[in-house]
Amino acid sequence: MTIDPDKIGLIAGSGQFPLLFIEAARAAGRSVVVAAHLGETSDEVARAADQVQWLKLGQLGKIIKFFRQEGVGETVFLGGITKTRMFFDILPDIKGLTLWNKIDTRQDDAILRAVAGALEKEGIRVLESTLYLQHLLFPQGVLTRKKPSPQQRLDIEFGWKNAREIGRLDIGQCVVVRDLSVMAVEAIEGTDAAIARGGQLAREKVVVVKVRKPTQDFRFDLPAIGLRTVQGLAAVKGAVLAVEAGQSLLFDREETIAVANQAGIVVVGIKELADGTLEY
Repeated sequence: MTIDPDKIGLIAGSGQFPLLFIEAARAAGRSVVVAAHLGETSDEVARAADQVQWLKLGQLGKIIKFFRQEGVGETVFLGGITKTRMFFDILPDIKGLTLWNKIDTRQDDAILRAVAGALEKEGIRVLESTLYLQHLLFPQGVLTRKKPSPQQRLDIEFGWKNAREIGRLDIGQCVVVRDLSVMAVEAIEGTDAAIARGGQLAREKVVVVKVRKPTQDFRFDLPAIGLRTVQGLAAVKGAVLAVEAGQSLLFDREETIAVANQAGIVVVGIKELADGTLEY
């Protein structure tokens, strides 16, 4: 394979992240070759791509063949894939099926690392998902007019420890708490559904904590927050959204914070120090 250094691959899922990357990569002088997933990747992303190949979930061989034809030597993973689709809407090719059968656990990190490893064996490097987009990393500090109360800080610290633990187990990245009790733990259903479930149980004033996994790989699956997250929290009369600063993504910042202010929700980016102390 002859590699074209001006090209970069994009294995795209849902959401706006892939489109933002295309715009940023093009501004950096690179053309973007997109492997787009049917039922996940938007038509807007496909139209913005320099070259696009539509595929079904699990068609790893098709991705490799496409990238090799296009001279792609580097790629990124961006955008979400509905995790429950792996039970009913996966159509692996031979290479994808072979890899799938070698994976010991069907959890995020194991699957993504296995796919990345297979790509790199074919000479296609997998780069960090924040390439060209470091400005989207969640900032430290209180972003809203409202600040967390002393009780809410206790809930944040309690939720933080629990979120770290479920991350260590590769279950999820988010917990929903109230009054030092866990209302919901994010699993395969995702953050939005966990907020809805936890908010319904608590009825109001929940604190949502979202952190990176202890072994988080910046090449894929960074925690992400945006307008829909805050709208979902507002719908259940939630109180706080606490996110790990510098290790998570924030989309549509101005609009997201405006909605939070209108709903009276605290949005705060937090850094964990070496001794485990949380710095706001």
